[in-house]
Amino acid sequence: MGLKDIVASTTELYTATRVYGEPVEKDGIVVIPAAMVTGGGGGGHEEADKEGLGFGLFARPTGAFVVRGSEVTWVPAVDITAWGITAGAVVISLAWILSRAARRSRPGRKR
Repeated sequence: MGLKDIVASTTELYTATRVYGEPVEKDGIVVIPAAMVTGGGGGGHEEADKEGLGFGLFARPTGAFVVRGSEVTWVPAVDITAWGITAGAVVISLAWILSRAARRSRPGRKR
């Protein structure tokens, strides 16, 4: 399989269906999931008919469009991991600040 064949076969990976999922309908409400999709690649060849190609595709859910009658709303996806990391960093920073303040306010402390 040549470089051109590989590139042609990967074009189906970069379509709108990767960004918007199949609509799901239940009880008159339609949910259309959405994602952020990024990708990249590169390739090359030598004069001795040696070719190489590499590419990657990354998708992360961002939310969903919810259709109720004639009203469309956006419901963002919540990234629990990011929230947990942020909360942990805030708690550690706050604990460090409070411990430093407590050490400085002790009576009889030598400097």
